[in-house]
Amino acid sequence: MSKHTYKIIEIVGSSPSSIDDAIKTAVADAAKTVRNIGWFEVVETRGHVEGGQVAHFQVTLKIGFTLDDPERM
Repeated sequence: MSKHTYKIIEIVGSSPSSIDDAIKTAVADAAKTVRNIGWFEVVETRGHVEGGQVAHFQVTLKIGFTLDDPERM
């Protein structure tokens, strides 16, 4: 296995339809500006209630990615 250095960032995704959609949207949006994403971890799940109904899902994610190796560039 190669040597790697990883960085972790924390992001929050939201969706009116589902937790799954909130996760997928957050990861897809992060991938637009963060290279080498390798994994995510859901660290918190929340929701917003309106009129006694779930109106919005919100998830906090840790996103892990490898740092670029300057020696391989």
